[in-house]
Amino acid sequence: MARAALLGRLEIPIPRGPLRWQFGTLAEVVQETPRVSSLFFDVPGWEGNLAGQHVDVRLTADDGYQAERSYSIASAPDDPRLALTVERLDDGEVSPYLVGELRVGDRLELRGPIGGFFVWRGDGDVPLLLIAGGSGVVPLMAMLRHRANIESSVPARLLFSSRTQADVIYREELSRLGAAGDGLTVFHTLTREKPSGWTGYTRRVDEAMLKEVAWSKRENPAVFICGPTPFVEAASQLLVAMGYEPRSIKTERFGATGGTA
Repeated sequence: MARAALLGRLEIPIPRGPLRWQFGTLAEVVQETPRVSSLFFDVPGWEGNLAGQHVDVRLTADDGYQAERSYSIASAPDDPRLALTVERLDDGEVSPYLVGELRVGDRLELRGPIGGFFVWRGDGDVPLLLIAGGSGVVPLMAMLRHRANIESSVPARLLFSSRTQADVIYREELSRLGAAGDGLTVFHTLTREKPSGWTGYTRRVDEAMLKEVAWSKRENPAVFICGPTPFVEAASQLLVAMGYEPRSIKTERFGATGGTA
């Protein structure tokens, strides 16, 4: 049996009992956009994660002051390193340090993986509809990476809303995945510019756009929406108005006080 097929059958458990803090060592940094970087950590004893889970990050100052934030995991369950993709928020306590000051070889306190609702295990055969706003693409990217790793042919569509072309996170990787011919289609929309040669949408996600991108409700797709709270609420309401059952839509949202800074 091929390794990819074997991985697709693995069941990575959600940890039982209390989670513990552990150290991860930064092994690689990839700048995704001017404000967003992916951080790859070696974590001794890391047992993997489900696509869509998150981890807590804790920083401790010299005077003992601590700050904690939660970040979605960008790596697939079968990736050897834990990846976090972080957007620098100028007024944040944690993200400016992670994106601007953390260096390869530095250690970071991590706790997780956490979460069991907003996850895609890769073992079903229903279509996958992913809708992302900004850095909300991170847990959805973990799902697409897992899908590619296990060579899944489940039909998948990603609708990704970004402010500008320069703000499109994972742009080259998404282009490669969308061109693989394995049933994934990637749709982009830009809300603040219309660059020359751009072939995607250039407006906020609306009903007309979703009717062009989403499957009919009869296809019963697995739906995951992640992004800022207003974005998630608007996209969810539009799908419900199109006839989608609310319980079929899984959402994850963040905001200025949502612990993602």
